[in-house]
Amino acid sequence: MPEAPPRPQGIERNVVVSMWEWGTEIDYIHDEITTDKRDPTINADGPVYGVNISNDALTILDPVTHTASSLDVPLRIDPDKVPGMIAQSMPAPSRFYGDELIWKDPANPHNPMMDQKGRVWMTSAIRNRANPDYCREGSDHPYARYFPLATGFRSAVFYEPDQEQFVLVDTCFGTHHLQFAEDENHTLYFSGGGQVIGWLDTKVYDETGNEQLAQGWCPTVLDTNGDGAITKPWNEPALRGREVEHDPALDTRVSIGSYGVIADPTDENAVWISSNRFPGKLARLHVGDNPPESCVTEMYEVPSVLDPNVPPEKRGFGSRGLDIDRDGVVWTALSGSSHMASFDRRKCAVHNGPTTAEGRHCVEGWTLYPTPGPTIPGTEPPVRADYHYYNWVDQWDTLGLGRDVPIATGSNSDSLLALDPDSGEWVVLRVPYPQGFFTRGLDGRIDDPDAGWKGRGVWATYGAAVTWHIEGGVGVKPGMLKFQVRPHPLAN
Repeated sequence: MPEAPPRPQGIERNVVVSMWEWGTEIDYIHDEITTDKRDPTINADGPVYGVNISNDALTILDPVTHTASSLDVPLRIDPDKVPGMIAQSMPAPSRFYGDELIWKDPANPHNPMMDQKGRVWMTSAIRNRANPDYCREGSDHPYARYFPLATGFRSAVFYEPDQEQFVLVDTCFGTHHLQFAEDENHTLYFSGGGQVIGWLDTKVYDETGNEQLAQGWCPTVLDTNGDGAITKPWNEPALRGREVEHDPALDTRVSIGSYGVIADPTDENAVWISSNRFPGKLARLHVGDNPPESCVTEMYEVPSVLDPNVPPEKRGFGSRGLDIDRDGVVWTALSGSSHMASFDRRKCAVHNGPTTAEGRHCVEGWTLYPTPGPTIPGTEPPVRADYHYYNWVDQWDTLGLGRDVPIATGSNSDSLLALDPDSGEWVVLRVPYPQGFFTRGLDGRIDDPDAGWKGRGVWATYGAAVTWHIEGGVGVKPGMLKFQVRPHPLAN
Protein backbone atom coordinates (compact mmCIF):
# COMPACT_ATOMS: atom_id res chain seq x y z
CA MET A 1 0.00 0.00 0.00
CA PRO A 2 1.57 3.36 -1.00
CA GLU A 3 2.25 5.65 1.94
CA ALA A 4 0.68 9.08 2.17
CA PRO A 5 3.12 12.02 2.19
CA PRO A 6 4.08 12.88 5.77
CA ARG A 7 2.65 15.98 7.44
CA PRO A 8 5.11 18.83 8.03
CA GLN A 9 7.02 18.36 11.26
CA GLY A 10 9.39 20.46 13.35
CA ILE A 11 10.78 23.45 11.52
CA GLU A 12 8.75 22.50 8.42
CA ARG A 13 5.70 23.86 10.28
CA ASN A 14 7.35 27.30 10.36
CA VAL A 15 7.45 27.70 6.58
CA VAL A 16 5.62 30.68 5.04
CA VAL A 17 4.82 30.48 1.32
CA SER A 18 3.75 33.56 -0.66
CA MET A 19 2.41 33.05 -4.18
CA TRP A 20 1.91 35.28 -7.21
CA GLU A 21 0.65 34.60 -10.72
CA TRP A 22 2.57 36.04 -13.64
CA GLY A 23 2.57 35.64 -17.40
CA THR A 24 -0.35 34.10 -19.27
CA GLU A 25 -1.93 30.65 -19.24
CA ILE A 26 0.23 29.51 -22.19
CA ASP A 27 3.56 30.84 -20.90
CA TYR A 28 6.38 28.50 -19.92
CA ILE A 29 8.35 30.62 -17.45
CA HIS A 30 11.36 28.43 -16.89
CA ASP A 31 13.71 30.24 -14.50
CA GLU A 32 13.75 33.36 -12.35
CA ILE A 33 16.26 35.76 -10.78
CA THR A 34 15.86 38.26 -7.96
CA THR A 35 19.41 39.30 -7.07
CA ASP A 36 23.15 38.89 -7.66
CA LYS A 37 24.22 35.46 -6.39
CA ARG A 38 27.46 37.01 -5.10
CA ASP A 39 25.62 39.69 -3.09
CA PRO A 40 22.00 38.84 -2.17
CA THR A 41 21.23 42.43 -1.09
CA ILE A 42 21.36 43.66 -4.71
CA ASN A 43 17.89 44.63 -6.03
CA ALA A 44 16.36 44.57 -2.53
CA ASP A 45 12.54 44.73 -2.73
CA GLY A 46 12.95 45.03 -6.50
CA PRO A 47 11.33 43.18 -9.39
CA VAL A 48 11.58 39.45 -9.96
CA TYR A 49 12.57 38.51 -13.52
CA GLY A 50 11.67 35.28 -15.32
CA VAL A 51 12.34 33.94 -18.80
CA ASN A 52 9.39 32.71 -20.84
CA ILE A 53 11.08 30.21 -23.12
CA SER A 54 7.88 29.30 -24.95
CA ASN A 55 7.19 32.75 -26.41
CA ASP A 56 10.47 34.67 -26.06
CA ALA A 57 9.68 37.09 -23.27
CA LEU A 58 11.21 38.49 -20.10
CA THR A 59 8.42 38.40 -17.52
CA ILE A 60 8.64 40.88 -14.63
CA LEU A 61 6.87 40.70 -11.28
CA ASP A 62 6.75 43.58 -8.79
CA PRO A 63 6.17 41.80 -5.46
CA VAL A 64 5.41 45.10 -3.72
CA THR A 65 2.60 46.24 -6.01
CA HIS A 66 1.68 42.66 -7.05
CA THR A 67 1.73 43.56 -10.76
CA ALA A 68 3.30 41.62 -13.61
CA SER A 69 4.33 42.54 -17.15
CA SER A 70 6.31 41.06 -20.04
CA LEU A 71 8.81 42.35 -22.60
CA ASP A 72 9.65 40.68 -25.91
CA VAL A 73 13.27 39.42 -26.11
CA PRO A 74 14.69 40.59 -29.48
CA LEU A 75 16.96 38.96 -32.07
CA ARG A 76 19.40 40.52 -34.54
CA ILE A 77 17.70 39.00 -37.57
CA ASP A 78 14.18 38.18 -38.70
CA PRO A 79 12.78 35.73 -36.08
CA ASP A 80 11.17 33.68 -38.85
CA LYS A 81 14.69 32.83 -40.09
CA VAL A 82 15.82 31.33 -36.77
CA PRO A 83 14.62 27.82 -35.85
CA GLY A 84 13.43 27.63 -32.27
CA MET A 85 13.88 24.79 -29.82
CA ILE A 86 10.16 23.98 -29.85
CA ALA A 87 9.08 22.27 -33.07
CA GLN A 88 6.53 24.17 -35.17
CA SER A 89 4.40 21.16 -35.94
CA MET A 90 1.57 19.21 -34.36
CA PRO A 91 2.08 15.43 -34.59
CA ALA A 92 -1.27 15.07 -32.84
CA PRO A 93 -3.94 17.60 -31.84
CA SER A 94 -3.74 19.03 -28.35
CA ARG A 95 -6.53 18.06 -26.01
CA PHE A 96 -6.97 21.74 -25.15
CA TYR A 97 -5.77 23.72 -28.19
CA GLY A 98 -6.35 21.40 -31.12
CA ASP A 99 -3.93 22.12 -33.97
CA GLU A 100 -3.17 25.66 -32.82
CA LEU A 101 0.57 26.37 -32.40
CA ILE A 102 0.61 28.37 -29.19
CA TRP A 103 4.40 28.43 -28.71
CA LYS A 104 7.02 30.12 -30.90
CA ASP A 105 10.53 30.56 -29.54
CA PRO A 106 13.31 31.46 -32.01
CA ALA A 107 15.22 33.27 -29.21
CA ASN A 108 14.48 30.59 -26.59
CA PRO A 109 15.78 32.70 -23.66
CA HIS A 110 16.99 30.75 -20.67
CA ASN A 111 18.34 31.00 -17.10
CA PRO A 112 18.52 34.69 -16.11
CA MET A 113 21.25 35.94 -13.78
CA MET A 114 21.73 39.39 -12.25
CA ASP A 115 24.98 41.33 -12.05
CA GLN A 116 26.25 43.88 -9.55
CA LYS A 117 24.54 46.69 -11.49
CA GLY A 118 21.12 45.02 -11.35
CA ARG A 119 21.22 44.11 -15.04
CA VAL A 120 19.51 40.86 -16.01
CA TRP A 121 21.64 38.55 -18.16
CA MET A 122 20.28 35.50 -19.94
CA THR A 123 21.29 33.02 -22.59
CA SER A 124 19.30 33.60 -25.77
CA ALA A 125 19.62 32.99 -29.50
CA ILE A 126 20.16 36.15 -31.53
CA ARG A 127 20.99 34.66 -34.96
CA ASN A 128 21.23 31.39 -36.87
CA ARG A 129 23.55 28.56 -35.82
CA ALA A 130 26.40 29.27 -38.27
CA ASN A 131 29.12 31.32 -36.57
CA PRO A 132 30.64 34.52 -38.02
CA ASP A 133 34.06 34.28 -39.64
CA TYR A 134 35.99 35.52 -36.62
CA CYS A 135 34.98 32.36 -34.70
CA ARG A 136 36.02 29.93 -37.40
CA GLU A 137 39.09 28.26 -38.87
CA GLY A 138 41.41 30.85 -40.41
CA SER A 139 40.43 33.67 -38.06
CA ASP A 140 43.09 35.69 -36.23
CA HIS A 141 40.99 35.73 -33.05
CA PRO A 142 43.32 34.15 -30.42
CA TYR A 143 40.73 31.66 -29.21
CA ALA A 144 39.65 30.71 -32.74
CA ARG A 145 43.29 30.10 -33.64
CA TYR A 146 43.56 27.71 -30.68
CA PHE A 147 40.18 25.98 -31.12
CA PRO A 148 37.90 27.27 -33.90
CA LEU A 149 34.12 26.98 -33.61
CA ALA A 150 31.94 26.68 -36.70
CA THR A 151 28.53 26.79 -35.02
CA GLY A 152 26.84 27.79 -31.79
CA PHE A 153 23.36 27.88 -30.24
CA ARG A 154 22.22 30.79 -28.08
CA SER A 155 24.46 33.74 -27.23
CA ALA A 156 24.11 36.33 -24.43
CA VAL A 157 21.51 39.05 -23.88
CA PHE A 158 21.12 41.44 -21.00
CA TYR A 159 18.33 43.78 -19.97
CA GLU A 160 19.09 47.19 -18.47
CA PRO A 161 16.18 48.18 -16.21
CA ASP A 162 17.29 51.82 -15.97
CA GLN A 163 17.34 52.18 -19.75
CA GLU A 164 14.50 49.73 -20.36
CA GLN A 165 16.45 48.16 -23.20
CA PHE A 166 17.99 44.86 -24.25
CA VAL A 167 21.62 44.52 -25.34
CA LEU A 168 22.59 41.56 -27.53
CA VAL A 169 26.10 40.06 -27.32
CA ASP A 170 27.14 37.52 -29.94
CA THR A 171 29.23 34.59 -28.74
CA CYS A 172 31.07 32.00 -30.79
CA PHE A 173 30.31 29.30 -28.22
CA GLY A 174 26.83 28.03 -27.47
CA THR A 175 25.25 28.97 -24.14
CA HIS A 176 22.71 27.44 -21.75
CA HIS A 177 23.28 28.31 -18.07
CA LEU A 178 25.45 31.19 -16.86
CA GLN A 179 27.13 32.35 -13.64
CA PHE A 180 29.36 35.24 -12.59
CA ALA A 181 32.82 34.74 -11.12
CA GLU A 182 33.97 36.58 -8.02
CA ASP A 183 36.76 38.45 -9.78
CA GLU A 184 37.38 42.13 -10.48
CA ASN A 185 36.29 41.78 -14.12
CA HIS A 186 32.94 40.17 -13.26
CA THR A 187 33.64 37.35 -15.68
CA LEU A 188 30.47 35.61 -16.84
CA TYR A 189 30.88 31.86 -17.51
CA PHE A 190 28.54 29.78 -19.66
CA SER A 191 27.61 26.14 -20.03
CA GLY A 192 26.16 24.80 -23.25
CA GLY A 193 29.29 25.14 -25.38
CA GLY A 194 29.47 21.43 -26.08
CA GLN A 195 33.18 21.02 -26.72
CA VAL A 196 34.22 24.18 -24.87
CA ILE A 197 33.60 26.31 -21.80
CA GLY A 198 33.10 29.94 -22.76
CA TRP A 199 33.13 33.23 -20.90
CA LEU A 200 32.57 36.95 -21.32
CA ASP A 201 34.72 39.57 -19.59
CA THR A 202 31.90 41.98 -18.75
CA LYS A 203 34.31 44.71 -17.60
CA VAL A 204 36.03 44.70 -20.98
CA TYR A 205 32.68 44.62 -22.73
CA ASP A 206 31.34 47.56 -20.71
CA GLU A 207 34.50 49.58 -21.43
CA THR A 208 34.78 48.79 -25.15
CA GLY A 209 31.46 47.42 -26.40
CA ASN A 210 33.61 44.93 -28.36
CA GLU A 211 32.05 41.48 -28.14
CA GLN A 212 34.94 39.83 -29.99
CA LEU A 213 37.55 41.25 -27.62
CA ALA A 214 35.55 40.46 -24.47
CA GLN A 215 34.92 36.74 -25.07
CA GLY A 216 37.04 33.66 -24.71
CA TRP A 217 36.71 29.89 -24.58
CA CYS A 218 38.73 26.75 -23.97
CA PRO A 219 38.21 23.15 -25.03
CA THR A 220 38.02 20.63 -22.19
CA VAL A 221 41.41 18.90 -22.31
CA LEU A 222 42.76 16.68 -19.52
CA ASP A 223 46.42 16.65 -18.51
CA THR A 224 46.67 12.88 -18.94
CA ASN A 225 50.43 12.87 -19.58
CA GLY A 226 50.87 14.51 -16.17
CA ASP A 227 53.31 17.25 -17.12
CA GLY A 228 51.21 20.04 -15.57
CA ALA A 229 50.23 21.72 -18.84
CA ILE A 230 48.14 21.16 -21.97
CA THR A 231 50.01 20.86 -25.24
CA LYS A 232 49.07 20.09 -28.82
CA PRO A 233 48.56 17.66 -30.40
CA TRP A 234 46.25 15.84 -27.99
CA ASN A 235 44.19 12.67 -28.08
CA GLU A 236 40.80 13.37 -29.61
CA PRO A 237 37.54 12.00 -28.14
CA ALA A 238 35.83 9.02 -29.69
CA LEU A 239 32.97 10.00 -32.00
CA ARG A 240 29.65 8.15 -31.96
CA GLY A 241 31.10 5.09 -30.32
CA ARG A 242 34.05 4.70 -32.68
CA GLU A 243 37.30 3.83 -30.98
CA VAL A 244 40.28 6.13 -31.46
CA GLU A 245 43.93 5.45 -30.82
CA HIS A 246 45.06 6.76 -27.43
CA ASP A 247 48.67 7.90 -27.07
CA PRO A 248 49.68 7.91 -23.36
CA ALA A 249 52.34 10.52 -24.11
CA LEU A 250 49.65 13.07 -25.06
CA ASP A 251 46.97 14.98 -23.22
CA THR A 252 43.35 14.03 -23.90
CA ARG A 253 40.46 16.17 -25.07
CA VAL A 254 37.05 15.10 -23.73
CA SER A 255 33.64 16.10 -25.00
CA ILE A 256 31.40 15.59 -22.00
CA GLY A 257 28.70 18.16 -22.73
CA SER A 258 27.81 20.81 -20.19
CA TYR A 259 24.55 21.55 -18.44
CA GLY A 260 25.13 23.34 -15.14
CA VAL A 261 27.93 25.84 -14.52
CA ILE A 262 29.32 27.54 -11.41
CA ALA A 263 32.40 29.63 -10.70
CA ASP A 264 34.58 28.64 -7.74
CA PRO A 265 34.55 31.25 -4.93
CA THR A 266 37.84 29.86 -3.59
CA ASP A 267 39.68 30.26 -6.92
CA GLU A 268 38.76 33.11 -9.25
CA ASN A 269 40.41 31.28 -12.16
CA ALA A 270 38.36 28.09 -11.83
CA VAL A 271 34.88 27.16 -13.07
CA TRP A 272 32.91 23.90 -12.83
CA ILE A 273 30.41 22.36 -15.24
CA SER A 274 28.12 19.34 -14.93
CA SER A 275 27.21 16.84 -17.62
CA ASN A 276 23.96 14.87 -17.57
CA ARG A 277 25.29 12.17 -19.87
CA PHE A 278 25.08 8.82 -18.06
CA PRO A 279 26.20 8.32 -15.39
CA GLY A 280 27.05 12.00 -15.01
CA LYS A 281 30.28 13.96 -14.73
CA LEU A 282 31.74 17.12 -13.27
CA ALA A 283 34.55 19.01 -14.94
CA ARG A 284 36.74 21.76 -13.51
CA LEU A 285 38.43 24.22 -15.86
CA HIS A 286 41.34 26.20 -14.49
CA VAL A 287 41.76 29.09 -16.91
CA GLY A 288 45.20 30.17 -15.74
CA ASP A 289 46.92 33.47 -16.46
CA ASN A 290 47.43 33.08 -20.21
CA PRO A 291 44.36 31.45 -21.77
CA PRO A 292 43.73 29.56 -23.94
CA GLU A 293 47.18 27.96 -23.64
CA SER A 294 47.05 27.93 -19.83
CA CYS A 295 43.66 26.21 -19.60
CA VAL A 296 43.65 22.80 -17.88
CA THR A 297 40.57 20.63 -17.29
CA GLU A 298 39.91 17.95 -14.67
CA MET A 299 37.02 15.47 -14.93
CA TYR A 300 35.25 13.49 -12.18
CA GLU A 301 32.60 10.89 -12.97
CA VAL A 302 29.65 10.21 -10.68
CA PRO A 303 30.33 6.81 -9.03
CA SER A 304 28.20 4.55 -11.18
CA VAL A 305 25.35 2.30 -10.07
CA LEU A 306 26.82 -0.22 -12.52
CA ASP A 307 30.33 -0.29 -11.02
CA PRO A 308 30.69 -3.20 -8.54
CA ASN A 309 33.96 -1.70 -7.25
CA VAL A 310 32.11 1.30 -5.83
CA PRO A 311 30.52 0.96 -2.36
CA PRO A 312 26.71 0.92 -2.62
CA GLU A 313 26.36 4.10 -0.55
CA LYS A 314 28.39 5.99 -3.16
CA ARG A 315 26.52 4.79 -6.26
CA GLY A 316 24.22 7.08 -8.21
CA PHE A 317 23.62 8.62 -11.60
CA GLY A 318 22.14 11.63 -13.32
CA SER A 319 24.11 14.80 -12.45
CA ARG A 320 22.24 17.84 -13.71
CA GLY A 321 21.98 20.88 -11.45
CA LEU A 322 25.18 22.40 -10.10
CA ASP A 323 26.18 24.80 -7.34
CA ILE A 324 29.00 25.31 -4.86
CA ASP A 325 29.43 26.37 -1.24
CA ARG A 326 31.77 29.01 0.16
CA ASP A 327 34.39 26.31 0.91
CA GLY A 328 34.51 25.18 -2.72
CA VAL A 329 32.55 21.94 -2.23
CA VAL A 330 30.48 21.26 -5.34
CA TRP A 331 26.86 20.07 -5.06
CA THR A 332 24.86 18.36 -7.78
CA ALA A 333 21.37 16.89 -7.66
CA LEU A 334 21.33 13.43 -9.21
CA SER A 335 18.02 13.51 -11.02
CA GLY A 336 18.29 9.88 -12.07
CA SER A 337 18.92 8.17 -8.73
CA SER A 338 17.36 10.94 -6.57
CA HIS A 339 20.36 11.90 -4.50
CA MET A 340 21.96 15.14 -3.48
CA ALA A 341 25.67 14.61 -4.10
CA SER A 342 28.64 16.62 -2.92
CA PHE A 343 32.12 16.51 -4.41
CA ASP A 344 35.11 17.79 -2.45
CA ARG A 345 38.17 18.07 -4.66
CA ARG A 346 40.38 18.53 -1.62
CA LYS A 347 39.94 14.82 -0.87
CA CYS A 348 41.48 13.76 -4.18
CA ALA A 349 45.05 12.45 -4.10
CA VAL A 350 45.40 12.76 -7.88
CA HIS A 351 44.28 15.54 -10.23
CA ASN A 352 46.18 14.71 -13.42
CA GLY A 353 48.02 11.89 -15.14
CA PRO A 354 46.96 8.74 -17.00
CA THR A 355 44.54 7.47 -14.31
CA THR A 356 42.31 10.54 -14.78
CA ALA A 357 41.27 9.80 -18.38
CA GLU A 358 37.94 8.20 -17.38
CA GLY A 359 37.27 10.47 -14.40
CA ARG A 360 37.01 7.55 -11.94
CA HIS A 361 40.09 8.35 -9.88
CA CYS A 362 38.48 10.15 -6.92
CA VAL A 363 35.54 8.17 -5.58
CA GLU A 364 36.60 9.39 -2.13
CA GLY A 365 35.62 12.94 -3.11
CA TRP A 366 31.95 12.00 -3.46
CA THR A 367 29.26 11.85 -0.77
CA LEU A 368 25.69 10.90 -1.72
CA TYR A 369 22.61 11.77 0.33
CA PRO A 370 19.37 9.94 -0.60
CA THR A 371 16.51 12.39 -0.92
CA PRO A 372 13.22 11.74 0.87
CA GLY A 373 10.19 10.22 -0.78
CA PRO A 374 8.92 6.85 -2.00
CA THR A 375 11.06 4.50 -4.07
CA ILE A 376 10.08 2.88 -7.33
CA PRO A 377 9.27 -0.81 -6.71
CA GLY A 378 11.70 -3.33 -8.11
CA THR A 379 14.71 -1.01 -8.44
CA GLU A 380 18.10 -1.96 -7.00
CA PRO A 381 19.77 0.18 -5.85
CA PRO A 382 16.53 1.99 -4.95
CA VAL A 383 15.44 4.75 -7.32
CA ARG A 384 13.19 7.35 -5.76
CA ALA A 385 10.06 8.68 -7.38
CA ASP A 386 11.03 12.33 -6.98
CA TYR A 387 12.87 14.20 -9.72
CA HIS A 388 15.36 16.99 -9.09
CA TYR A 389 15.47 19.30 -12.05
CA TYR A 390 18.13 21.50 -10.47
CA ASN A 391 19.73 22.42 -7.15
CA TRP A 392 21.07 25.51 -5.42
CA VAL A 393 23.25 26.32 -2.39
CA ASP A 394 22.10 29.00 0.05
CA GLN A 395 25.55 30.50 0.52
CA TRP A 396 24.29 33.55 2.46
CA ASP A 397 21.49 32.09 4.64
CA THR A 398 18.70 33.78 2.73
CA LEU A 399 16.22 31.11 3.86
CA GLY A 400 17.07 31.08 7.56
CA LEU A 401 18.35 27.50 7.86
CA GLY A 402 22.02 28.51 7.90
CA ARG A 403 24.78 29.29 5.44
CA ASP A 404 25.78 26.87 2.69
CA VAL A 405 22.62 24.77 2.95
CA PRO A 406 22.15 22.83 -0.33
CA ILE A 407 18.59 22.76 -1.69
CA ALA A 408 17.22 20.41 -4.36
CA THR A 409 14.08 21.09 -6.34
CA GLY A 410 11.48 18.44 -5.55
CA SER A 411 10.00 18.75 -9.02
CA ASN A 412 7.79 15.67 -8.56
CA SER A 413 6.86 16.40 -4.95
CA ASP A 414 5.66 20.04 -4.94
CA SER A 415 8.59 21.00 -2.72
CA LEU A 416 12.06 22.29 -2.08
CA LEU A 417 14.36 19.88 -0.21
CA ALA A 418 16.93 21.47 2.11
CA LEU A 419 19.74 19.29 3.48
CA ASP A 420 21.72 19.54 6.69
CA PRO A 421 25.05 18.08 5.45
CA ASP A 422 26.27 17.35 8.99
CA SER A 423 23.30 15.22 10.06
CA GLY A 424 22.02 14.12 6.66
CA GLU A 425 18.54 15.26 7.75
CA TRP A 426 16.14 16.95 5.35
CA VAL A 427 13.76 19.87 5.72
CA VAL A 428 10.93 19.61 3.18
CA LEU A 429 9.34 22.92 2.18
CA ARG A 430 6.16 21.64 0.58
CA VAL A 431 3.54 23.65 -1.27
CA PRO A 432 0.18 22.30 -0.10
CA TYR A 433 -2.26 20.64 -2.47
CA PRO A 434 -4.07 21.75 -4.58
CA GLN A 435 -1.81 24.69 -5.40
CA GLY A 436 0.74 22.71 -7.42
CA PHE A 437 4.47 23.45 -7.66
CA PHE A 438 6.60 21.96 -10.44
CA THR A 439 9.73 24.03 -10.01
CA ARG A 440 12.83 24.51 -12.16
CA GLY A 441 15.09 27.18 -10.66
CA LEU A 442 15.47 29.11 -7.43
CA ASP A 443 17.55 31.79 -5.74
CA GLY A 444 17.55 33.74 -2.48
CA ARG A 445 17.47 37.44 -1.66
CA ILE A 446 17.91 39.58 1.44
CA ASP A 447 15.65 42.63 1.26
CA ASP A 448 16.42 43.91 4.77
CA PRO A 449 19.18 42.24 6.84
CA ASP A 450 17.79 43.85 10.01
CA ALA A 451 14.21 42.62 9.60
CA GLY A 452 14.72 39.02 10.71
CA TRP A 453 12.84 36.31 8.81
CA LYS A 454 10.61 38.88 7.10
CA GLY A 455 13.58 40.51 5.40
CA ARG A 456 14.81 37.44 3.52
CA GLY A 457 13.55 34.51 1.50
CA VAL A 458 14.08 32.00 -1.29
CA TRP A 459 12.25 32.50 -4.58
CA ALA A 460 11.29 29.72 -7.00
CA THR A 461 9.28 29.56 -10.20
CA TYR A 462 6.31 27.40 -10.85
CA GLY A 463 8.00 26.38 -14.08
CA ALA A 464 5.65 23.75 -15.46
CA ALA A 465 5.60 23.42 -19.23
CA VAL A 466 1.87 22.76 -19.25
CA THR A 467 0.25 24.44 -16.27
CA TRP A 468 -3.24 23.59 -17.53
CA HIS A 469 -2.60 19.92 -16.66
CA ILE A 470 -2.70 20.67 -12.92
CA GLU A 471 -5.64 21.37 -10.64
CA GLY A 472 -7.71 24.13 -12.24
CA GLY A 473 -7.18 23.12 -15.86
CA VAL A 474 -7.06 25.57 -18.76
CA GLY A 475 -6.51 29.14 -17.61
CA VAL A 476 -4.10 28.38 -14.76
CA LYS A 477 -1.11 30.71 -14.99
CA PRO A 478 2.52 30.11 -14.03
CA GLY A 479 3.44 31.00 -10.47
CA MET A 480 6.18 32.76 -8.56
CA LEU A 481 6.70 31.55 -4.99
CA LYS A 482 8.62 32.94 -2.03
CA PHE A 483 9.63 30.66 0.85
CA GLN A 484 10.45 32.00 4.32
CA VAL A 485 11.10 30.30 7.65
CA ARG A 486 9.77 31.80 10.87
CA PRO A 487 11.48 31.13 14.24
CA HIS A 488 8.27 29.43 15.42
CA PRO A 489 4.86 28.72 13.83
CA LEU A 490 3.09 31.79 15.22
CA ALA A 491 5.92 34.34 14.90
CA ASN A 492 4.94 37.76 13.58
